[in-house]
Amino acid sequence: MRLGKIQEKYKKRLADLGLLYAAAIWGSTFFIVKAVLDDIDPVVLVGYRFLLAGSILLVVLKLKGRSVFTGMGRAAWLGFLLWMLYIPQTIGLKYTTASNSGFITGLFVAFVPLFLLTIFRRKPTRMELIASGISMIGLWVLTGGLVDINIGDMLTLIAAVTYALHLLYSDKYMKTGIDPYIISCQQFLVVGVLSIVTALIFDLPFTVTSTGAVWMILFLTIFPTLLAFVFQMMAQKIASPLRVSLIFALEPVFAGLFAWTLGGEQFVQHRALGGLLIFLALIVSGLSWPPGSKKHLIEK
Repeated sequence: MRLGKIQEKYKKRLADLGLLYAAAIWGSTFFIVKAVLDDIDPVVLVGYRFLLAGSILLVVLKLKGRSVFTGMGRAAWLGFLLWMLYIPQTIGLKYTTASNSGFITGLFVAFVPLFLLTIFRRKPTRMELIASGISMIGLWVLTGGLVDINIGDMLTLIAAVTYALHLLYSDKYMKTGIDPYIISCQQFLVVGVLSIVTALIFDLPFTVTSTGAVWMILFLTIFPTLLAFVFQMMAQKIASPLRVSLIFALEPVFAGLFAWTLGGEQFVQHRALGGLLIFLALIVSGLSWPPGSKKHLIEK
C-alpha cells in the first residue's frame, strides 16, 4: 500500500516536471518567434512547425506498427483549438512585444475555472480557486493592467481563451486513457493542414528568407512543439486541469525572463513582482483546506 502511494507521488512529480519543461520552453519561444517573423509569414510558420512535428511522430508511430488515423474526431477538435491559439498569438507577435504576448497568453488561467464550472460542470477546490485568483492578480500586475493595449494584445487574448479550452478538453480526453503519442500526432497534423490551407486561400508567401530562420523553425518543431505537447498529454493523464493551468501560468514568467535577457527587451519591475505572485499561486495550489484534507474535486 505504501509502495503504491510512493509510486503515485513519483508519477505526479514527473508530471509536474514535464509540465514545467513545457512552460519553460514555450516561454522561451516568444522572443524567438518575434525575431523569425522578419523572415517568414506567421501563418506559414505555424503550418511548417506543426506539419513537421506531426510528420516526425507519424513516421515513428508507423515504424512501430501503430494505427494513427483512427479516432480522429477528438484530435480534430483539439487541433482546431490549438490552431485558434497559435494563429492569433503568432500574428499578434508582429504588433506587440514578446514579454507582453507571453503575459497576456498567461491570462488563460482566468478562463480555466470559469470553463470548468460552465462547460464541464466540475467544481474546483477552495485552495485551487484561491491559487487561480492569486495567479490572475499576478498576471494583472505583469501586464500593468493591460495599459496601452494594441491589436497584437487583442489577438493574444483570443489565444488565451483557446489555450484554456485546449487544456480542459485535453484533460477530458486524456483521462479516458487515449494514447498521448497518437493524439499529439493527429492534432499536430490538423494544425499544420489548417494553416497551410489558410495560407493558400489568402495567397500568403511560403518562402523562408534566411538560413537562421530555417534552424529556428527546426528548434520550434522539436522542443516546444513535439516534445512539450507530448509531455503535456502524458502529464494530463494524472494531473488535475487546474494544477496544469497553474504550472503553465509560469510560461509568461519564463517569457519575460527570456525577453529581458536573450531578447534584449527592457526589464520592468512590476512584471517581476507579478511573476513572484504566480509562483506563490503554485505553492498555494498544493495546499489543502481544511488543513490535512486530501480531497481534490477535480482529480480523476
